[in-house]
Amino acid sequence: MGIRVDTDSRKLIGGIKKFINSSYLGKWATVGILIGIVAGFGATIFYYLLQFTTNYFLGGITGFFPPNPIGEIQAPLSMSPHYFLIPLSTALGGLGAGLLIYFFAPEAEGHGTDAAIDAFHNKNGFIRKRVPIIKMIASALTIGSGGSAGREGPTAQISAGFGSYIGSLLGLSVKDRRIAVAAGIGAGIGSIFKSPFGGAILSAEILYSAGDMEVESLIPAFIASPVGYVIFASFTNFTPIFGNGVNYSFFHPFNLIFYAILGAVAGLVGKFYTYIFYRLKDVFSKIKLKRYLLPMIGGAATGTIAIFFPEVTGMGYGYIDYLIDGKIGLIRVNYFVLPLLLVFVSVILAKIIATSFTISSGGSGGVFAPSLVIGGFVGAAIWNVVYLVNPAIMPSPAPFVIVGMMALFAGVGRTPIAVILMVSEMTGTLALMIPSMVAVVISYFIVGPNYSIYKNQVKSRADSPAHRGEYNIPVLAQVSADQVMTKDPVSINPSISVADAERIMSDKHLKRLPVCVDGKVVGMVTSLDLKNVKPADVNLVSITNVMTRNVIYSYPDDSLLKVFRIMTVNGIGGIPIISKGEGRLLGIVTMSDIYKAYQRYDTQLAGDRKE
Repeated sequence: MGIRVDTDSRKLIGGIKKFINSSYLGKWATVGILIGIVAGFGATIFYYLLQFTTNYFLGGITGFFPPNPIGEIQAPLSMSPHYFLIPLSTALGGLGAGLLIYFFAPEAEGHGTDAAIDAFHNKNGFIRKRVPIIKMIASALTIGSGGSAGREGPTAQISAGFGSYIGSLLGLSVKDRRIAVAAGIGAGIGSIFKSPFGGAILSAEILYSAGDMEVESLIPAFIASPVGYVIFASFTNFTPIFGNGVNYSFFHPFNLIFYAILGAVAGLVGKFYTYIFYRLKDVFSKIKLKRYLLPMIGGAATGTIAIFFPEVTGMGYGYIDYLIDGKIGLIRVNYFVLPLLLVFVSVILAKIIATSFTISSGGSGGVFAPSLVIGGFVGAAIWNVVYLVNPAIMPSPAPFVIVGMMALFAGVGRTPIAVILMVSEMTGTLALMIPSMVAVVISYFIVGPNYSIYKNQVKSRADSPAHRGEYNIPVLAQVSADQVMTKDPVSINPSISVADAERIMSDKHLKRLPVCVDGKVVGMVTSLDLKNVKPADVNLVSITNVMTRNVIYSYPDDSLLKVFRIMTVNGIGGIPIISKGEGRLLGIVTMSDIYKAYQRYDTQLAGDRKE
């Protein structure tokens, strides 16, 4: 009986594999729905686990309950909070998370989305099955104890991990398993943030830092993300996280100036945020203690900051809700009084440092939520300045807060399209589309790809190991001109006749010749140049009169990619390679040389992929 059951199971799985691999739509409809189901239920479980740990860990120890946004379960009232106990809570949460991660899944430390990105690019889409579970529990301890982190990392790893598992179970190719992981990232984030459209776009955009997209992940993500969202919202509610209360109409083009300023400030703050985040990570990497103790130290530091700035605890969405609703009086610091603008600036700095201590020390959580909070307070600070100048320009802080959220994460997360859609879904309004586009583009440009918060992003598909060999760019970029050039090429003196040059070209089967004096290139001549001379004059006209004097050249250490671009832009079929400084002729590279080099290296890469 056992043998028959085992055989029947193999036949069933074999049948499913055959069906899935028989058509594109059948494959991704099946895989997408399965990923979406896991994303929805995984997000739901983590959501309630996080509510539980927050209420009974941070709330139980300190009596302080961070506010939740309007679209989620409302937190209990903080009747008589003992803020000075927050460091104890965060330290214990960090220790618990550290022990779990250290002994069961070291790759679960830090922000999980970056780990999923790493799996896509560098690990053939493989994620160990235990990682998502450990990540979920460790993040619940980190965030629920008061650590400054977000919940997108765990949900992204849960659904991305399942995408990896289902890809292996169903015998998908390595390429398809990677796509399933990318779709899982989008489905998990889209589910728990109730932003299915933005989450689907995020799956394609978050892998790269310089504007490229993994377009193959869009179809499975557009299937998985809505499925996950519907399941999650069915257990919670369908109200956007920040409600539907934003009433704003864009009809003053002049205001775009202020949104442009907001984008610039958000970009600069985002760059500072990433810098501090990774500098602290370097500091913790040099501390000679057991790694499971480091999140405890980071948690204690975060808790100390929270004594004075409770806004840094947890995700901080409730405080963003206060800003959007105009409840500015509920944003305050403990134990001393500051002007409102300094309160906003202080919270920005405190949230940056607290998030860096929490996650860079090895704690578990995401960086999306803290980035939105930092961006929201940047928007509030800019609004406060504008309001002090002229209250009539923008009576409510909501538009600046919402656009600030978009602008900051678009810069540090390198996801300009996805974040506009996601925050629009989270706030229930598309009215800020034009201002957000202005601010997002400016922030995105200022931060740049080198300051991404996700260090495992690569600039483009051409730079990803997942796409190695699919493009000529990585092949040509790693080969220098001196590796393929024809060394000591035939050259001519400018004084010889056109007839002599034609004989040399014919005898050597050449289409172009460098023209040199004492070894230095002074011109180039092609067969077409010679044909323009009348047959009766070929013995009378010298090369000096027909050669191209403004020579386009390259150096021996230039990559073939650079050489190729120079040749295509200038419409030439060959280019002399000269020495730097002296300008002496060393060789020549033709389009044929580049093509042969590409074929040779591409064949080597194809052999590596088969192995």
